[in-house]
Amino acid sequence: MTALERAAAAVPSPCYLVDIEKLESNARVLGGVRESTGCGVLLALKGFAMHGVFPLLRDHFSGACASSVHETRLAREEFGGEVHVHGPAFSREDIREMGPLMNHITFNSLSQWESFSPWLKERHPDVRLGLRINPEHSEVETAIYDPCAPGSRLGVRTADLPAAVPKGMSGLHFHTLCEKDSYALARTLEAVERRFGGWLRSEAIAWVNFGGGHHVTRPDYNAGHLCGLIGDFAGRYGVRVYLEPGEAAALNSGYLVATVLDIAPGPDMPSAILDTSATAHMPDVLEMPYRPRIIGAGELEEGAQAYRLGGNSCLAGDVIGVYSFADPLEVGKRVVFEDMAHYTMVKNTTFNGVRLPAIATFDPRSGETVVLREFGYASYRDRLS
Repeated sequence: MTALERAAAAVPSPCYLVDIEKLESNARVLGGVRESTGCGVLLALKGFAMHGVFPLLRDHFSGACASSVHETRLAREEFGGEVHVHGPAFSREDIREMGPLMNHITFNSLSQWESFSPWLKERHPDVRLGLRINPEHSEVETAIYDPCAPGSRLGVRTADLPAAVPKGMSGLHFHTLCEKDSYALARTLEAVERRFGGWLRSEAIAWVNFGGGHHVTRPDYNAGHLCGLIGDFAGRYGVRVYLEPGEAAALNSGYLVATVLDIAPGPDMPSAILDTSATAHMPDVLEMPYRPRIIGAGELEEGAQAYRLGGNSCLAGDVIGVYSFADPLEVGKRVVFEDMAHYTMVKNTTFNGVRLPAIATFDPRSGETVVLREFGYASYRDRLS
């Protein structure tokens, strides 16, 4: 058995299982970009917030970025370094709670800037204040993930900006990418400079956040090209550049271990019902949508027996996909989904009371498997009232 097979057999089911070696490899790649360019690299907690492994990551990052009071607290208390905050909108109480915890905040609108920047400048003068801009340049094919789609509520468009940078504002933030390479970033930068060049050339602007969606740790990603873009932009405008990788930090490092509960006949193929759920445990499968890889499984015609894999919830559409296997599945058989560390734990729910997956790590170098957390009835009950 491989180290992964041993770990998958040892953990509870269902379980998110993270490969420590792969996670550290991703962190070194991102840390290399930081070291080569002097840019800030922030872990995007919206994509990966597994704080049990933060000690393995923090030395490679400048800090973390947060989108809410709870993420801001997690960034400050568990990750450390710089804490950057951005969200579509904040309440006055949000700002009061986050004020002493954060280093940067980017407002999504001029009205939020006008509402909260005077208070922050008075009470927390060391917090650096910025504005999110919308370059109106789309690189993302899936509309639900496109921050620059027509009618987007995210960021301020050129037509809505004043001529001069407001006093006290020191940075700009844009986010246009999702699972994209450096060439998509290059095209975005052209749009940003074309639309916002006047503001970028202002002496008031000291930092620019390039947002997330950079697939830096993908094997075919051209990190050298990225570093060139960062260095050129930073030098041309005299600013510090920040990146916010979330998915890239955990890419290909995690698995979701599940177990077959039942095999139900169907008119075209049998359905294998698992103790996991697409809608509850891996919602991007339905939202994107996409078909996750399974170890030892293939496309419809590749194996001897095909199954429609379904989740254990009452949602009729809780279907993960159609897969074929060399040998027939049996009740009790473990099924291991790949690339399940990012946008899973942070988005899962207790819909139908389906048990949340445990969280575990394994290290193929030592063979050690550690279950960090298991969830029971209290985890379901305490999310309700």
